[in-house]
Amino acid sequence: QVQLVESGGGLVQAGGSLRLSCTASGRAFASMTMGWFRQAPGKEREFVAAISWTTQYAPFVKGRFTISRDNAKNTVYLQMNSLKPEDTAVYYCAGRFYGGPVVGKNEYTYWGQGTQVTVSS
Repeated sequence: QVQLVESGGGLVQAGGSLRLSCTASGRAFASMTMGWFRQAPGKEREFVAAISWTTQYAPFVKGRFTISRDNAKNTVYLQMNSLKPEDTAVYYCAGRFYGGPVVGKNEYTYWGQGTQVTVSS
């Protein structure tokens, strides 16, 4: 069983930066594809970025966000720069075995509890 714990959310002004972290417990983190999703109030959970041997980003990221991982620490990061009020959401970490980065939330097996990101204008 894999458990994912996010951290790093908070309140930031528009144009600011935050770095989210997600640490995994359990087996074989290096074999996992890890993703970040977000969900704003009243909206569907949407794909943000994912990483395995390659990376994939949602179009709205537009070079503002960077996903990375440190397999020695069982941790995946999401560096978010140039934040906008519309980036306000709960951000979730997700993981899956056996496959590369995918955008569909149903493709991920493991989920964290989420961390709130609020961007003020």
